[in-house]
Amino acid sequence: MPPRRQTALLDVNTATLLFGLAGVLGKMTTLPATSIVLGRVVFASVALAGFLGARRTGVRPRDLRDWLALAAAGVLLALHWTAFFQAVQVSTVAIALLSYSTFPLFTTALEPLLLRERPRRLDVAAALLIVPGMYLVVPMLSLTNSATRGAAWGLLAGLTFAVLSIWNRGLTRRYPSAVIGLQQDLVAALVLLPTLLVVRPEQPLTVRDLGILLALGVACTALAHVLFIEGMRTLTAQAASVIAALEPVWGILFALVLLDEVPAPRVLFGGVLIVGATLLPLLGRRPASPAHAPLPDPLRAPNAER
Repeated sequence: MPPRRQTALLDVNTATLLFGLAGVLGKMTTLPATSIVLGRVVFASVALAGFLGARRTGVRPRDLRDWLALAAAGVLLALHWTAFFQAVQVSTVAIALLSYSTFPLFTTALEPLLLRERPRRLDVAAALLIVPGMYLVVPMLSLTNSATRGAAWGLLAGLTFAVLSIWNRGLTRRYPSAVIGLQQDLVAALVLLPTLLVVRPEQPLTVRDLGILLALGVACTALAHVLFIEGMRTLTAQAASVIAALEPVWGILFALVLLDEVPAPRVLFGGVLIVGATLLPLLGRRPASPAHAPLPDPLRAPNAER
């Protein structure tokens, strides 16, 4: 295997591992979900600004329309990550990640409405395969159950990510992915800042909490994002998507080791169906050369949490 491809595989696998770690880190702090996301986007903004500054990359949007598009996406990003970490906190990392991974179901439903694109039959089949997977993940349809509440928040995270991915398609053709990530992180920080006056942490912020937020922002967001983009310069989008589908697997393994969370067999089987559904659409696509492969979403990999 050529050294360049080896490096690209290492970059994408490392990025996916870091994306999978994010949910576990969110579970390791008692901070509210809004505070976790606020800290994450602040540290990620600083790291991405430093990275772009070192490369002397311009970060200003070109016109008012792009300003508004980035601002709207930043609001969606704040809601998306808040829903995800709320899912992690009220249930388990496995349930949060697997319910969030249902976003292809929402994408398949929304694309014909928002982009007037006809979904392929394979995409529809994959989306439908997610439904029995979620049935196995959710133990009962009652919001009195913590797992059900976590799945509901995870589904909201999946829905908002699907909208965000579709919304960002036009922006990725005009701006570097890291620039979009920086702008949307900044907007998300501004949106979430007022929540500090409303949602108070149960305990004062500790050095441990700051360390978790730093790791979330720098390692699991900025660094993971840059590594994934670098790997995509050599790998095809299909290859990167297959690796990124391992994000729930990494997340569940991290939760097992660091939190002693052991998913029930029913949840694991549901996870197999959901992860399999995210990979199914790749079977019908011709491999694209890296030079012409589309960049991943500006906030995360094709099937990774950011």
